[in-house]
Amino acid sequence: MCGIVGYIGPKKVVPLIIDGLRRLEYRGYDSAGIAVVNDGKLDVRRASGKLRNLEEAINKAPLEGTYGIGHTRWATHGRPTEENAHPHRDCTGKVVVVHNGIIENYLELKHQLQSEGHKFVTETDTEVAAHLVEKFLPGRPLEEAVRLAVRQIRGVYALAVLSATDPLKIVAARMGPPSVIGVGEGEYFVASDIPALLQHTRSIFFLVDGDIAVLTPQGVRVMDHEGQPVPRPPQHVAWDPIMAEKGGYKHFMQKEIFEQPRAVRDTLLGRISQDTGKIFLEEMKITEQQFRAFDQVRIVACGTSWHAGLAGKFMIEELGRLRTEVDYGSEFRYRNPIVDERTLTVCISQSGETADTLAAQREAKQKGSPTIAICNVMGSMVTREAAGTILTHAGPEIGVASTKAFTSQLTALLLLGVKLGEIRRTLSAERVKALLQEFTRIPHKIETILQGDEKGVFESLARQFFRHTDFLYLGRGIHYPIALEGALKLKEISYIHAEGYPAGEMKHGPNALIDENLPVVVLAARDESDPKSMTLYEKSVSNIKEVKARDGIVISVVCTGDRLAREASDHLIEIPSAPELLSPILEIIPLQLLAYHIAVRRGCDVDQPRNLAKSVTVE
Repeated sequence: MCGIVGYIGPKKVVPLIIDGLRRLEYRGYDSAGIAVVNDGKLDVRRASGKLRNLEEAINKAPLEGTYGIGHTRWATHGRPTEENAHPHRDCTGKVVVVHNGIIENYLELKHQLQSEGHKFVTETDTEVAAHLVEKFLPGRPLEEAVRLAVRQIRGVYALAVLSATDPLKIVAARMGPPSVIGVGEGEYFVASDIPALLQHTRSIFFLVDGDIAVLTPQGVRVMDHEGQPVPRPPQHVAWDPIMAEKGGYKHFMQKEIFEQPRAVRDTLLGRISQDTGKIFLEEMKITEQQFRAFDQVRIVACGTSWHAGLAGKFMIEELGRLRTEVDYGSEFRYRNPIVDERTLTVCISQSGETADTLAAQREAKQKGSPTIAICNVMGSMVTREAAGTILTHAGPEIGVASTKAFTSQLTALLLLGVKLGEIRRTLSAERVKALLQEFTRIPHKIETILQGDEKGVFESLARQFFRHTDFLYLGRGIHYPIALEGALKLKEISYIHAEGYPAGEMKHGPNALIDENLPVVVLAARDESDPKSMTLYEKSVSNIKEVKARDGIVISVVCTGDRLAREASDHLIEIPSAPELLSPILEIIPLQLLAYHIAVRRGCDVDQPRNLAKSVTVE
């Protein structure tokens, strides 16, 4: 989950790497460091804490170089101190390594290397890699030493290595965490994620597990663990570099909340026909015959993506009439899941590099299940290993707390549900057309909700509730996953304990929590054309009264013009009405905004909450 940046080319290397690390600081911010080579001399600066501490260290002791590597850390092995900050050096001080991942056999390797005379100075697993390269380097080019070194390593890693004894060369290796290569005009880059490269090039490719890349001023070549060359043609990334900037917003999270109308529009773009009621998912290798033969769907995901998957279960079962189960990626492979060739496994990951979701995908494939990826990053590992992909077009998401990725995932899942209903003939053409027509109105309805933020609605609520220590979120049916996601948003950025719960389960325990100090957020949207939705709405109003009878504070999310919930609630948040399956995309917006303003009011670091990183690329 750490951030890596490497550069070789004609530009000034130090400011370029620092700028790249700043764009990757969402991946880790416990410590940071940089190593550059100038006239055969290797120079390193490191600092604990956030990146600004490294910048201060460089201001006090400037350094220059013609090429180099940098790192921003999210600690796994060893405390977040300057000593444990990357880059790490070998005994000679002429080899440096930056690393994202976990070397599982590092103690075994460390003891072996110590017995051979190597001296270790840190608590980290990464230092092992530096000493392994040192061991194999004499008489060999750097890439060969790295190739031999990584063959000794068990675990997951993305590495970038340079040596003052083999000049004008950066070697990168991948096994697990993402590693992106950027190809510019006479300049070449390696990074952990695309935003670090966007200011310089949009011609990129991802390394595949087992790849070793060699960057020199003449270009990039890639080989496998056996030393055999492998082709990795670059792809064009359509993300605009400006999309990765704050654009006048106070935080990336705030900007990304306001980008959701565009993210939903772009995910729909080119995929629906309102005239014919057809869904076009072109990136599929699965045939219609296979789709008809599936007897179940298994969704695997983590965190916010898991909540999207849980909402997707309601969508797929309602529209495609396929039995659907949702699994945490971190749990899926540790039991013996019952999946086979008649199971469609849907893997959801914003980054496409989430370690647990990738492991679940491979487990499903091993058991014969075709997999589909719902992902925001073209060319990422989960998309390469899938038999089909629905790319979300949210653009780069920098804030650790996912917002626009979630709504675009819900959009993709609904498209998949309609497509399954179309192929399996469980939906009439009239219903599909009506649903798609309503779908195209959702971005505008999100904009309507966002106007409430500009009027101070959510800031006003935040002022009243930011000192509370506990929140409860309630929902029924497809609204329950949104209660879970709303609670997650609050807890991860404001550090307030929050819990999402099915409203129908209140009598089975949670009622004991309710008193005059507990804010309870109730999702009570309704679709008046849907009898089942109206039944759930009426039951939700009963839950509101249940909370009020115990002196709880009720904040209800309701459709414009609501009367029953309005009369029973302390505070109302209004959203436009929508069909039941589309309402989650609208309901989550006010919950994101409420969490954001509470976190700001509490003085929390909204974009970089403590102990969390954006992409969980290690287990």
